[in-house]
Amino acid sequence: MYGLTVEHRTEPLGVDATHPRFGWRMRFAGRGRNQGAYEILVAGSPGKLSAHRADLWSSGRVSSSASVAVRYRGKPLKASTRYYWTVTVWDTEGRLLGRGPVASFETGLMSTDGVTGWDDAQWIGMAGKEPHSPGAPMLRTEVPLRGRVGEARLYVSALGVYDAYVSGRPLTVPQDGGTTRELLPPGWTNYDARVSYLTYDVTHLVAKDPVVALAAVLGNGWYNGRISDGSTYYSKNGNALALKAKLLIRYGDGTTHTVVTRADGSWKATDTGPFRADDIYDGQTYDARKELPGWTSPGFDDSTWSDTERVPFETRHPGARLVALPAESARLMNRWDRWPESVTVAVGVAGRADSPHGRGRVVVDPDRTVTDPRRAAAATVTVDPGETAVYDLGQNMVGVLRYSVRGDAGTQVTFRFGEMLNDSSAGADGPEGSVYRANLRSAKATSTYVLKGDRHGETHQDTLTFYGFRYVSVTATDSVTIASLTGKVATSAIHETGTLSTDDPDTNRLIGNIRWGQRGNYLWVPTDCPQRDERLGWTGDTQVFAVTGLYNVDAAPFLGHFQDTVVDSQALYGTDQAQFTGVAPGGRYNFPGGGSGWADCGVVLPWTLWQMTGDPAFVEDNWPAMTRYLDWIRRQTGDTYAGQGSLTGDWLAPQKTSAQLMSDVYYGHVARLMAQMAKALGRPTEATTYEQLFADIKRAFVTKYLVAEGATVTLRSSLGDASPIEPGADPNEKTEDNSQTALLWALKLGFYDTQAQRRALVGLLADNIGNDAAYKAAHPHSSRVRYAENTLSVGFLGVNVLAPVLTDEGRADLAYALLHQDTLPSWRYSVKNGATTVWERWNSWSQDAGFGPVGMNSFNHYAYGAIMEWMYASMAGIARDPDSPGFKHFLLHPHIDPTGRITHVVGAHESPYGEIRSEWRVEDRGRSLFYEATVPPNTEATLRLPAVSAETVREERTPLSRADGVRFLGHTDGTASYRLPSGSYRLTSRLR
Repeated sequence: MYGLTVEHRTEPLGVDATHPRFGWRMRFAGRGRNQGAYEILVAGSPGKLSAHRADLWSSGRVSSSASVAVRYRGKPLKASTRYYWTVTVWDTEGRLLGRGPVASFETGLMSTDGVTGWDDAQWIGMAGKEPHSPGAPMLRTEVPLRGRVGEARLYVSALGVYDAYVSGRPLTVPQDGGTTRELLPPGWTNYDARVSYLTYDVTHLVAKDPVVALAAVLGNGWYNGRISDGSTYYSKNGNALALKAKLLIRYGDGTTHTVVTRADGSWKATDTGPFRADDIYDGQTYDARKELPGWTSPGFDDSTWSDTERVPFETRHPGARLVALPAESARLMNRWDRWPESVTVAVGVAGRADSPHGRGRVVVDPDRTVTDPRRAAAATVTVDPGETAVYDLGQNMVGVLRYSVRGDAGTQVTFRFGEMLNDSSAGADGPEGSVYRANLRSAKATSTYVLKGDRHGETHQDTLTFYGFRYVSVTATDSVTIASLTGKVATSAIHETGTLSTDDPDTNRLIGNIRWGQRGNYLWVPTDCPQRDERLGWTGDTQVFAVTGLYNVDAAPFLGHFQDTVVDSQALYGTDQAQFTGVAPGGRYNFPGGGSGWADCGVVLPWTLWQMTGDPAFVEDNWPAMTRYLDWIRRQTGDTYAGQGSLTGDWLAPQKTSAQLMSDVYYGHVARLMAQMAKALGRPTEATTYEQLFADIKRAFVTKYLVAEGATVTLRSSLGDASPIEPGADPNEKTEDNSQTALLWALKLGFYDTQAQRRALVGLLADNIGNDAAYKAAHPHSSRVRYAENTLSVGFLGVNVLAPVLTDEGRADLAYALLHQDTLPSWRYSVKNGATTVWERWNSWSQDAGFGPVGMNSFNHYAYGAIMEWMYASMAGIARDPDSPGFKHFLLHPHIDPTGRITHVVGAHESPYGEIRSEWRVEDRGRSLFYEATVPPNTEATLRLPAVSAETVREERTPLSRADGVRFLGHTDGTASYRLPSGSYRLTSRLR
């Protein structure tokens, strides 16, 4: 037994659920090991974890195979209390399978009103502090201890973000066997609906001194920056930053002591410290000359500091809830630290007169330029006034820099961040070789450090902002020496659950790029991009990438928390408080009406979470919001059964599709998902209603868009304009019939009447993708004539269905052809051109045109990385069964690369039941296949393996059909199918 979880987290602190969900995994040798019964024990101490002594709950022996999201049904849980639990499992024959280790969880304050359990803690800020005035508020208090400390917990929240300290040491959280610091807690929410608080075990920090000091720096974060412009909580004149905290100390003698934030003179504040300015978009300014040594420690003299005052947040937003963060925080991941791969020192600019656009190129000092990555990682570089050092960290990443610098007091060092270096193209914004920053738009993304003049050097790391970057340019007002420069990666995607690798280097680079894009954009909320003046929780990007995200990372708590925010935004910003929004949280760029593909995230995300985790709570908890949304669409369009409209359509697609068609297919998509969820939840009447709605939408779609004249079928995807708001779009480019995205969605949803029409649609799709000379000649006005054969032409709403639909329709060969393509538009074009994350546009940069449209051109945008869902499900062959959520039953169906470029694939996913593994290798010049798989205990799998005959599928020398527990299902179309019990398998088959 392993992997015991509470609320989908391991050993969580600060659980506010009154009936938390338990989960566990099993690891047993042998085959067919299935759970037949379980018993959960919950107690107040490990010593009471026996059936007759468990003082909170003994479930008794429950006959069930459930091991995911099993609800607590014991005595009421108390706030701020640690509980211990374990589980015992028996097999279907009643034999003991094993008992799990002792695990624990700890409740939070078990309240949402911001009062109960907070012991009169108040929101406090610096008295008289004007929002946006220079200097970040620094708050502190200290109190004497009353005895030997047994344990201590700190509950913290902020309006803004905090960087907190206990008795001189920063707050840290456990990570990778050690500890690390968080970045920008408590994260971002709709502050007028909910604010998160976090819980910390600070026993080791409190117990070391007779006096405990609490201190925090408050930053503007999302609460008080223009990133929230348009939000209901936003104030153009600024919001007062505030801290709310409670320190709970339990002494060895059983007594307790609390220290809370109150504006009663016990807390002091100042803004005269080194934190001079901070903004999510613009960066941070830190003046080391203004440091106040010891201010976070006991004994500091704060007598000249200001008092604090109560911030009347509850008065302004009486409905806001203060809730425990139900997910992992964003933190610095030391294992992903990045070091420079090169350092270039530019001393001037030359060649302006003969450069294509008059910008010239940087002049490099060869003596101080380091191009060897091993030397660059440890390089010490001196920069003089008028010079610029450019660091290349080799990876587009998200986080902050850590560095040491030496120079005279008052010297200002400026770090400017970017994703690319300038070339000589028209879109460049500086001399060739300098850092390109035009795509940041109005974001300054600049870190400024003013030296205090320590002759031994000064080390710094920003704490109140973050950056998206690969390159850093460094300038200084006087000579400085920089050493130990390190990129500190920040992410909420901290527990990876999936791995994929092949024997094709370019495919592996694409996989790596997708992972890095997810790391950078899963930062408190799933964002579109991490670098420019946006960085928003775009819901369309989120739902398109969600399956990939959940294969890669244990992101269910993270995405579940985001769904809570999506529902909050529905009430705050949604039309009629029913439409889900395009962005969550906040109101920046939230467009009223016309949100198909983005608003539908409110339905797609709960369905995806349920499918990937097996936990129906993700559906049950969101059911009212989802039905409200579907009812709203129904009221808007009535018996036309058309979608609500879409301002975005198939965003950034090279081939344009009617935005209304995209809205119509997404209406059908969410209606069908609702029918599936209603049926699974035991809501038969609603299931029937949504099934009928889907049928009506299908009929309306076929009537409007599908034209069949004899053997000729046309999908009229030109009926209506594409997105009217797409930046950089050619105004003369029209929507086209038979576009790739329209064909894909018609096939995915079954929007046709006959199998002949289906075959015709597949043929049209294949011809469009193939894009050969005959196709171009027949479609001279199509956008496809500009592109090569075997290229894609989908945008954000087509990318996640492209390869899966092709594979489902028997054209995995085309899916592989697209995967291997490296000319525009393709996934590998960016890989071929040095990308280390996925780009926002297929042509964010091109050899012909240089930089793409500057108005919207991110080089770290994960949406197109949704191809990785297909890599797991169809390339590696680990696919979920929609009728068995959570991989209770799943498919092992690897698709061999017909091009022969990939001959070996290894995939694994840590499912809710344990690790699923699938590995295949083509051998003997394509004549035989080696296949290895793991089916975790308490699950079953259907294996579909390519083979010339079932007889050739063997385990050692025995046909698999004769193996114990294996059920042979048949052999058709070159594929042998089996029902596999849990266990490990090493198989071979003949391919020809």
